[in-house]
Amino acid sequence: MSRCETCSIKNSNFLNALTDKELGGISNTKKVMSFKKGDAIFKEGAHLNGIFCVRNGKCKVTKLSPNGKDQIIRFIKKGDLIGERSVMSGTTAHLTVTALEDTQACFIPKENIENSFKNNTKFSLEITKTICEDLDNANISITNMAQKNVKERLADTLLLFDRTFGTDNEGCLNIKLSREEIANAIGTATESSIRLLSQLKKEGIISLKGKKIKILNKTKLQHITQGY
Repeated sequence: MSRCETCSIKNSNFLNALTDKELGGISNTKKVMSFKKGDAIFKEGAHLNGIFCVRNGKCKVTKLSPNGKDQIIRFIKKGDLIGERSVMSGTTAHLTVTALEDTQACFIPKENIENSFKNNTKFSLEITKTICEDLDNANISITNMAQKNVKERLADTLLLFDRTFGTDNEGCLNIKLSREEIANAIGTATESSIRLLSQLKKEGIISLKGKKIKILNKTKLQHITQGY
């Protein structure tokens, strides 16, 4: 098991504000957990006794709507932390996190986080900034959902995938989602996401091969997000 003191992943999140002694304490108490594609890391309403640091893999974060449909709120990649908001507020999880592919995560007990929050000013500032950034991104998402049409939201989401996950060796977006998952990410019906993806393909903006999507004209996608 790798030690947190020498793990490069800590540089991707607020754990980089911890001292070597604090990181050593986490190394001694953390638990490495493996999840298969489709497994829930935790579910909405769960009581969290710690946070998760994603070592590898990708996840989706969803909220169950009143009509029983999952709305995808955001996506998780290697190096991201999940669960800190619920741990720091002492509330149950507001969202469900599900593995999109085989994923490994380190579970860090909340005692480590709470002690460092109390005793390490730099760490408490960084975790607070992270939670505020998450709330800012949630506000942007809500605004986009209210003010942008479905095609604009789809273009926005494809560009988000490109920024977040990059591309594979074929130049395709390095994330594979079903048409239903794409629909859940942009707040529309599956049929609409299929139709709009086909439309973007006909316009030469993207290419499709099964679940693989390649952006062919990023500029045009950006124009669509801006309403023209």
